[in-house]
Amino acid sequence: MKASAASVAGFDVARVRADFPLLARRVHDKPLVYFDSANTAQKPVGVIEAVDRYYRQFNANVARAVHQLGAEATSAYEGARDRLARFINAASREEVVLTSGTTQAINLVAWSWALPQLQPGDEILVSTMEHHANIVPWQLVCERSGARLKVAPIDARGELALDAFVAALTPGVKLAAVTHVSNVLGTINPIAELARATRRRGIPLLVDGSQAAPHLAVDVRALGCDFYALTGHKLFGPTGTGALWARAELLERMPPLFGGGEMIDEVRFEGTTFAAPPHRFEAGTPNIAGFVGLTAALDYLDGLGHVAVQAHEAALLEHLTQALRALPGVRIFGEAAHKVPVVSFLVDGAHAHDLATLLDHEGIALRSGHHCAHPLMRFLGVPATLRASLAFYNTHAEIEQFVAALTRVRRLLA
Repeated sequence: MKASAASVAGFDVARVRADFPLLARRVHDKPLVYFDSANTAQKPVGVIEAVDRYYRQFNANVARAVHQLGAEATSAYEGARDRLARFINAASREEVVLTSGTTQAINLVAWSWALPQLQPGDEILVSTMEHHANIVPWQLVCERSGARLKVAPIDARGELALDAFVAALTPGVKLAAVTHVSNVLGTINPIAELARATRRRGIPLLVDGSQAAPHLAVDVRALGCDFYALTGHKLFGPTGTGALWARAELLERMPPLFGGGEMIDEVRFEGTTFAAPPHRFEAGTPNIAGFVGLTAALDYLDGLGHVAVQAHEAALLEHLTQALRALPGVRIFGEAAHKVPVVSFLVDGAHAHDLATLLDHEGIALRSGHHCAHPLMRFLGVPATLRASLAFYNTHAEIEQFVAALTRVRRLLA
C-alpha cells in the first residue's frame, strides 16, 4: 500500500485531522507524525471547547448546590455517566462508576471486591501480556490476604493460549483479570469466549479495556464479563477520567474504598451509612471538567462510526506491518491474527531509546521502553521495544514518512 492510497470509503481522514489542532504542529522544524496514541490520544477541538465552556460558563461543584451553576455542573457530570453507559451498552447507569482512569478502577475492584473475600491459598489469574495496572493491584491484595497470583501463558505470536487459560481456571481461582487489547502487542483477546469459560465455573472476569475502547465497539453485555475498566485519555478525552463498569449485584456487595463527601447517606459520630452504588465509590470533588470533555469525546467517536474507523485502522496496520517487514534487520513482536494498529519492534544493532530519540528529531513521536509490561518484556527476551501506535487520525503518508525517517536514522547508528 502506497502513501497515496485513498481513504477508506466513507472515512475522510483529512477532514478528521482538521479536528485535532495538535496534529498541525511541527517538532524540531519537522511535521509532527504522532504514533503514540496507545500512550495518550490527541484531543479533537470539540473536547477542548467543551472543557473551556465548562470553566467559562458553569464552573461549580456537583451535587452540593441548589443554584443554577451547581445544577448545570451536576447535570453535565451525571450526563457523562449516562454517555458512558450508552457507549459500553451497560444495562443501567448505576453500573458505571466514574474514576480517574483504568488504574483506579482496577484498584477499586482489588481492594473493595477481591480483598474482603480472598483467603490464603486462593488464586487470581492474569495473563503474561498484562499492563502493570492489571498486575500490581492483585499482587498487593495477594500479599495482604495470603492469596497468590497465577499467570496464563501466551504463544510466540503474542496470542493468549486459550486451552492453557481455561485449564488454569481451577477451583482455587477467585477472579480472572485479562486485558482486552495488549498495549504492547496490539493483540485482541477473545473476551466473550473467556467470559463463557469463567462463567461456567462461577469465576468473575475483569477486563482491562484501556486499549480496546479507542478501537473497538465495546458491549459489556455481549462480552459477558463482570467488570470492565477504561480510561478517558486514550479515548480522545481529558486525562484523569475513566470508568469502572460492574454488574449491579457485584457493586451492591462492595464496600467503599475512599471515604469523604458525597459517598454517604448519613454521617454520625457513632457510624456512617453509605450511598448506593455508584456514588458510594465517588468520594470528594471529581474531575468535572474532564468528564464534560469525555462526553464530547464519546460523542465525537460515535459520530465517526466504528465500522469506518476500524476499516481505516485495519488498512493502516497492514501498511505499517508490511513496511516494517520489508526493512532488513527489523523484528516485529506480536503477530496475532486479530490486532489493533499497535506494532512493537526492534532494529538489529540499535537501542530502542536511541532510535526513539533520533526519530523524535525527525518529527516522529513514538514510544520506547518496557511500556509498563515488564513480565511481557521478559517473555519476549528483550529489555524494551519501540512501539508505533496509530489511531484513526493517522495516514498512509505518515507511515511512509516514518519508514523513511527510520531508514535515515538507523544509518547514524550503524
